[in-house]
Parts: sequence; structure tokens; C-alpha cells
Amino acid sequence: MMTKETYPALPTILQEASLDQGLKKIADKVLAQERLSQEDGIMLFEKGDLGFVGALANHVRERMHGDKTYFNRNFHIEPTNVCVFTCKFCSYSRLYKNREDGWELSVDQMLHIVQKYDNQPVTEVHIVGGVHPKMDLNFFCELLQRIRAHRPDLHIKAFTPVELDYMFRKAKLTVEEGMKKLFDAGLQSMPGGGAEIFHPDVRSQICHDKVDAEGWLHIHRAAHELGMHSNCTMLYGHVEKFWHRVDHMDRLRSLQDDTHGFNTFIPLKFRNKDNDMAHIPESSIIEDLRMYAIARLYMDNIPHLKAYWPMLGRSTAQLTLAFGVNDLDGTIDDTTKIYSMAGSEEQTPSMNTAQLALLIRQAGRRPVERDTVYNEIKDYTDVEFSDSEILAKA
Repeated sequence: MMTKETYPALPTILQEASLDQGLKKIADKVLAQERLSQEDGIMLFEKGDLGFVGALANHVRERMHGDKTYFNRNFHIEPTNVCVFTCKFCSYSRLYKNREDGWELSVDQMLHIVQKYDNQPVTEVHIVGGVHPKMDLNFFCELLQRIRAHRPDLHIKAFTPVELDYMFRKAKLTVEEGMKKLFDAGLQSMPGGGAEIFHPDVRSQICHDKVDAEGWLHIHRAAHELGMHSNCTMLYGHVEKFWHRVDHMDRLRSLQDDTHGFNTFIPLKFRNKDNDMAHIPESSIIEDLRMYAIARLYMDNIPHLKAYWPMLGRSTAQLTLAFGVNDLDGTIDDTTKIYSMAGSEEQTPSMNTAQLALLIRQAGRRPVERDTVYNEIKDYTDVEFSDSEILAKA
């Protein structure tokens, strides 16, 4: 396992005689805390080897966060995997007209899931799923109101712009009107899903029938203007080119300049099991680590970089902590199916607090529990865990 003690020192990397002069100029910018251009970002993907981008990203990560690695205690609710859209990379959804292997949860059923955590110190419920025609804006407003009434201390993070765009259009409301209605019902923040790759040339190939880049960004802008925070993502490793990745990150960076509402950026690895893009090979671990490192360098105004450990697997998630990542998401639970159905490393993703804290400590970092908006709750660096705590189910 690579820890910060074994990682190549930044001065060693930059003093190599063979270092490309263009890369050297980029390194100088990073060290001077100057913004990278799109051309810089493309050059990093085309020429930056893992040691170079990793050393720079680790430097930025430690400048911003030291050794802290954040996680939270959360659980997921997936209302349905029935969906009206036909994204080619998706292994999770079942078409509305062909609902075999599909599930559709009622408000009562979802509230029952929340109630199962009544005696547990979770701080967040994450709600996201397919786009079901009968699960409209009023349906989800009722869900939010009932969760808020039952457990007002639980932070509700819910709905991607894909879900929201459909809800608002069906309700004949503007984005601003729809977001205000959800906010008043109890929505507190948004996850970052549905972004995929923004460029229309890629979007037309992989998700032609759902909300476009402008719509996705508009909904997050409206959320930020209400005082909500959100996350942002990018699905990489399929048909896109390097410049598509940079274009995508640049659009997110520009919105963040305006609103300062994004908490974290999450690169999401394309998984090829049981979907219409199964013929495309998945990216290597080296390319995954390069992606995280370059994201940390380019996304200079988004404070946190998250690796979603159920998607990557625990060992690779540990490695990302030396390549710019400072957040591993949370304890999750074993109900999230979006990535397990696509062939993720973790088929029943669940870690308790002790397991997650120890995983971070094994990588030479400080595990710090946070809430959804990154207020620190507890530092687990020196906490001793019993065998029963380590072995307990999350």
C-alpha cells in the first residue's frame, strides 16, 4: 500500500532532468497557486505521468487539508430503479414500460427505512434513484416533509438534476419555483449525479434524452442561490476524450466562481457490467489515480475531492488519498445498488465507523467525521476500537 511516507517527494519529481518544460510551467503555476488553463489541463492528461501529477496533487491536498480525510455517517434510500430515460452506461434502471426486476417504494416504505436508523448516530440521508412518472414533485415533497417531521436533525441530501428537471417540467414550474418548493418541504442539499460529460457530442452518444449541461448547471445554480450546497460529478472512462473532461471541469469551475455552492467534486469511474456500453474496457487503476490527481489540480475553487469507495473498492480508495483525495464519502449501508449493479468492487457496500476510520489510518491519514457541509464532528486519529466495534455490521 502506498502511504505518504513512501510517496515520491515533490522536489524529487520536479528536479528530474527529463521533465517536459510545459509540465514544469504547470508545476510552477500550481506551486504559486495560480489557476490552470484548459490547455494546461489537457497537457496534464496527455503528458503528465502518475508520479508527476500525483506529487503535485498531494502537495495541493496537504496545503488545503493537511492529513485530514473526511467521512460521514450516512445511509441511502433509492426510491425506484424504474426510469423513463435510456442512458447507455446505466446498469441500474429498468424502463418504465418493461419493469421486470424493478422496485418502486412508497412514501411509507421510505419513511420506514429512515425509522430503522432512529437509534443510530447517522447525520445524513441520501435519496436518489430513477425517474418514475408517478413519483412527481408532490410525492417527493410529502416524503421530505415526513422525514423532517420524524427526525429534524437528519440532513436530507436528495435528487439529481435529471430527476428534478423531469419533476419541474411535469409540474409546469420553473426551476426556481420547483427548487423553492422542495427547499420549503425540507430539502437541504443535492448530490452531484447526472452530470456525466457535459459536452453535447458525448451526451448525444451516452444519454441523449435527459437534461443537458445547461439544464444541469441551471438547477445547481438555483439551489446555490437558495443557500443550499451541492456536490458535482463527472463520469469518466468511456467514449470521451481528454479535452471533454477538461471542458466538463471548466464549466463546473466557472459556476463555482459565481456561486461558491459546490462542496466537493467526485470523479465517477465508468463500470461496464450489464449495460449498452459493456464493450468498452474500463479504465486502469493508474488512469483512475491520474484522473483524481488532475481533478485536484484543476478544480482549484472546489474545496474537497471525494473518492466514492463502494465504486472503487477499499484498496483503490486508500490509494487515492495520496493523489489529491481528502474525502471517502461515508458509512453508506448495503442498500445502495446503483454501482453494485454495474459491477463495482463492493457488491454490498457497508462500513461502520471503526472500519472506515481504520482504513483511513492505514493510509497514513487522519480520519475526521464530518456532517454533510463539512463541519467537523470528531477526529478519530487516536481513538482505540475494540474487536467487536471493528467487526460490527454498519
